[in-house]
Amino acid sequence: MQYQFTLLFLFLGLTSISAQETKQIISKDTLKSETIDPLRPAKAAFYSAIFPGLGQIYNKKYWKLPLVYGAIGTSAYFYIDSQKNYKTYRDEYKSRLAGNISSSEYMANLSESQLVSAQKQFQRNRDLSALFIVGFYVLNIIDANIDAALSQFNVSERLAFKPSINFKNENLQSNFGFACTYTF
Repeated sequence: MQYQFTLLFLFLGLTSISAQETKQIISKDTLKSETIDPLRPAKAAFYSAIFPGLGQIYNKKYWKLPLVYGAIGTSAYFYIDSQKNYKTYRDEYKSRLAGNISSSEYMANLSESQLVSAQKQFQRNRDLSALFIVGFYVLNIIDANIDAALSQFNVSERLAFKPSINFKNENLQSNFGFACTYTF
């Protein structure tokens, strides 16, 4: 019984959808075919791999350049700063082991265990900064590749999905349905 009811529902639904179909006459063909370059994503990724940000320039997404250079530049700054501090504490620790007196009053007040712990902290920060530099560099390449691939999709209004609910005023009943239309 339920199977027959489902078939009846589908049959009535399909006939009501086909009854609502309207004919349109196209007087002028307005469809234009755009050439798609299958190598565009690879070119953008290659340019970004050669020089960070060059793929974004190739894709004409100039607003992404400050993000790319800001992320990589900030990571590089923290890498250099952490490396400098690591060397400072390491040299102080080595000079203490050699029996030399510290030239800095601040360093003279630190114990050897504090110097070792500061070295480990700055070494960890340096390594994390290097990881961030590599991560942002790879993210730059991936962004250029994906942006170039997505820029070739046709996103005109004629391809838009627009669901609508049609109410029939003739019999004052609510008929809900779903229609998907594509116009040429």
